[in-house]
Amino acid sequence: MIGSCLAEFVRRGAQQLEADDPELFDLIDHEFHRQNTTLSMVASCSPADPSALACEGSFLSNVTAEGYPGARYHAGCQYVDQIEQLAIDRATRAFKARYANVQPHSATTANLTVLSRLLEPHDAILGMDLDAGGHLTHGAQGSFSGQYFDAACYGLTDSGVIDYQQVDRLAHQHRPKLIICGTTAYPRAIDFASLREIADSVGAWLLADITHIAGLVIAGEHASPIDHAHITTTCTHKQLYGPRGGVILLGKDWETPGPGNVPLFKLMQSGVFPFFQGAPNVNAVAAKARVLAMAMTPGFTALARRIVANSRAMAARLQDRGVRVVGGGTDNHIVLVDVLSTFGVTGIVAQQALEECGIVVNKNRIPADRKPTSIASGIRIGTNNVAARGLDAQAMEECADLVCQVLNAIEAVDDRLYALAPAKQAECRDTVAHLCQRFPLPGYADCSETGPARLPGPR
Repeated sequence: MIGSCLAEFVRRGAQQLEADDPELFDLIDHEFHRQNTTLSMVASCSPADPSALACEGSFLSNVTAEGYPGARYHAGCQYVDQIEQLAIDRATRAFKARYANVQPHSATTANLTVLSRLLEPHDAILGMDLDAGGHLTHGAQGSFSGQYFDAACYGLTDSGVIDYQQVDRLAHQHRPKLIICGTTAYPRAIDFASLREIADSVGAWLLADITHIAGLVIAGEHASPIDHAHITTTCTHKQLYGPRGGVILLGKDWETPGPGNVPLFKLMQSGVFPFFQGAPNVNAVAAKARVLAMAMTPGFTALARRIVANSRAMAARLQDRGVRVVGGGTDNHIVLVDVLSTFGVTGIVAQQALEECGIVVNKNRIPADRKPTSIASGIRIGTNNVAARGLDAQAMEECADLVCQVLNAIEAVDDRLYALAPAKQAECRDTVAHLCQRFPLPGYADCSETGPARLPGPR
């Protein structure tokens, strides 16, 4: 009965939107069509399962729930308490953690919560350089993290992997209070154990941001930092196929005393609320609970393996065609391509030309890049989305060939201007359309069809 009411509630809402605001409804409808008919290979997003989207679009938004389960500042939280506790329990099980906070609105919020609880303004931190694949919140000068703290950055070796010797040298030189590991555009595996050894040698905390590899960590396709890092953070929309939001996780160090001799888990608890956030987005918390359950299924493990197999097939095929792949390959879902040295076009030109042909990637700076962020010399390709569609290694080789065909056909005028023959564009769009038909987005198929494909998970 309740399930039928929920389904009817969602149906009526959609009907009302279409009737009362056709302009907005039409834009949303067009976006749905765009997602279905293009190959998204943007590493930082994935198709959320419809059941998670149902949580996000529910009437849970009507509840204000400042505080934590059993200790709210408002009445009416009987069921949202149970929903949040369910998300917490599932997060600790999925990541084999001792503590989880599922309230952060984003991984950025989670990271800044950690920094604010462990550090004082102008304390030294050591994070990965943005051009080497790090994130804004890891000490980049344009970010709060780089402006409120004394940030030093480590990079890569000539072979494109993290320079752990440099990390050790910089750690002993700067004596940071916090070392940050985890990346946003780095295709290789991360040695969390070595980074913990370095952190311990200088008395630093270690924060692991696994936003881009969270699904692989759960599935055992990448080493887990949970018991190596003092604190681990992640988002839930990149590789968990869920809502936009963050999670803070603690492993064996969950009770280790932090600043003020307060245990780390208590610092994180008070850091999220009331220090950094007010009421949580209960809709997103419910959606997190949903996808965390899905992430612990055999189907998700198979999906994670396909993510890695697809990115390796893509990287190998590109290299076979003479394309420079940064890092010499990949161990996760990311393939970072130097398009400037290979094709003579900038990252922004490659991004726009590929989008014209129905392939969505993002421009990305590469190590020692001389182009500004708005132009860049590379593109970042991710396989979360296409793995969810069910593309296999052979199909990824087709995608790699298609990328090369488009980029070889570009006539570059300058860093931003280019020409692409309409016939080539039409040919590539036809190929993309065929691939999208062969491998439809799970759960996003034509609503008139019965039994659409779904992401793996409990029913």
